Amino acid sequence: MTAALVAAGLGIIPGIAQAADPVPVAAGVAEAIAKASTSEGFHSPAERTIRTTLPTATGGKAKENAKTAAPQKAGTARAEQAAPAQNAQNTQNAQNAEAAPAEQAALDAGANPALAVDVSGTSYTAHGIELTALVTSADFALDIVIDWGDGKTDTVTAQGNYELHHSHTYDKSGEYQVQVKVTDTANAVQATNGGAFLTPGADFTPHTPTRLLDTRNGTGAAAGKVPGQGSARVKVAGNASVPAGVTAVALNVTVTETVDSGHVTVWPGAGYDRPNTSNLNYTAGRSVPNMVIVPVGEDGYVELFNGGWQPVDLIADVTGYFTRASASGYTSMAPARFVDTREGLGTARGKLASRSAFTTRIGGLQGVPQNIKAVALNVTVTEPEGPGHMTVFSGTGPVPTASNLNFVPGQTVANAVIVPVAEDGTIKIFNGAWSPTHVVVDVVGYYSPDSKAAFLPFAPFRTLDTREEAYGWPGGRFRAREYITQGFTPEAATGVEAYVLNATVTETRGTGFLSVAPSPYALPAVGEPAAPAGPRPVSSTLNWTTGDTVPNLVQASDGDHGVVTFWNQGHEDADLVLDVFGVYQTK
Repeated sequence: MTAALVAAGLGIIPGIAQAADPVPVAAGVAEAIAKASTSEGFHSPAERTIRTTLPTATGGKAKENAKTAAPQKAGTARAEQAAPAQNAQNTQNAQNAEAAPAEQAALDAGANPALAVDVSGTSYTAHGIELTALVTSADFALDIVIDWGDGKTDTVTAQGNYELHHSHTYDKSGEYQVQVKVTDTANAVQATNGGAFLTPGADFTPHTPTRLLDTRNGTGAAAGKVPGQGSARVKVAGNASVPAGVTAVALNVTVTETVDSGHVTVWPGAGYDRPNTSNLNYTAGRSVPNMVIVPVGEDGYVELFNGGWQPVDLIADVTGYFTRASASGYTSMAPARFVDTREGLGTARGKLASRSAFTTRIGGLQGVPQNIKAVALNVTVTEPEGPGHMTVFSGTGPVPTASNLNFVPGQTVANAVIVPVAEDGTIKIFNGAWSPTHVVVDVVGYYSPDSKAAFLPFAPFRTLDTREEAYGWPGGRFRAREYITQGFTPEAATGVEAYVLNATVTETRGTGFLSVAPSPYALPAVGEPAAPAGPRPVSSTLNWTTGDTVPNLVQASDGDHGVVTFWNQGHEDADLVLDVFGVYQTK
């Protein structure tokens, strides 16, 4: 753990009309990062040391040292050469015969027969290793070389017994063969030991949107609704070309055929306790989607829990997965608008016609590089003239059967989307409805081979609920046209690229939308007035109408100061709930 992460806490500053001191919350974020970034590592004890006699051991100083270190019998033979003459010849012959193999054994062992090294490697960040090497040696000068397994080395000089501590950060996720080589030049002997280190952080591989679960027709599970307080298990690893060993998966989860209110929780299943957080909320008669990034259980499954009391149908589409192998890292952005059909931004002006698609470029625009493999979006449908669904996919290839969001006439609805990008930097957006609608697309980040941040999933936990006087919240609703600033660290979070959150707005009294953006200001110290919020964003993360409970995944950049601002862009108060699911980390 870096010092900044160890010190990580959580502070909440109400908006301008609610100015108050930041109230620190239990260091849940710091604890979660520490736990997520600690792997089993490796330990190779000294007994596994491989000793090598260097070529110079056949003569020179090494041979003299070997003679000096020969067993006592050789010395006794030389002493007995001064015995009486009648025994001299016999004694000499016998002891010369014994001395030869003893001297050779000493030469093979060298004059530093105890030379060995015990090596341990543990992780402390997504890509970081902390190495400990315990060298056992006689009092000779030593040269130590650490080979990190990625083409980089460190060198150290030591004398005799030595305890070494070194850290290293890998550029990409993966498994690396770490080796410590200790050389005693004076005695021409070398000791080598090490092990395989697997980074805790995982890189992303995009996947053509593919349906893994549909309880309406028996895809991935028995056909039939999931009962209230019941679960559906979804096979991920080894299914639909998702490899074994996958650590987390990006799913678009949809609840439909609802007859009452409730929520859905997605978690790894076997070996894990179901968290008290939720991934999406629903009401009677509505189909509600949400993007979910969730760890995969040890058995290769994830589970979807229906937290309502009435049965529902559940759908899950995979759009990508994370593995501890070099693939694409993540780079966050301040949300940037790339498409708005109301203005003709990114495509032709005017509503997207029914059962039609348009292509828009992401790569190479507004600071996004050309070689991206996938992009993290927030897609909003507004002013739809009929019910339907929207599908976002790569700029090449046919329209997938999966959907990214569902809507009814007149509804404004948003959903997070992670989608593969074609080689020319384009994506496509398909209106699956039989009526036209407007479409808005905001980019919040991208995945590319050049991006460094790897994903560390957490056991999800809640950091804010404005309905409760907990989580460091002084009480009161999320006021209209104001903001809440949440600090994940007291200062800039070294190595943290973005946090994976689930934001839910509930108890709404009118229409509105939520904006999420990094704060341009540091979290103030206790007793100081709240910092200004910075410019009001134009992008939207989720939209609501009166009486709605609306969730959405947020991949939020914490900027230069480790602080994120949440804006209530409506003209009526609401309540806000925030759950943390993981972090992208570059170190």
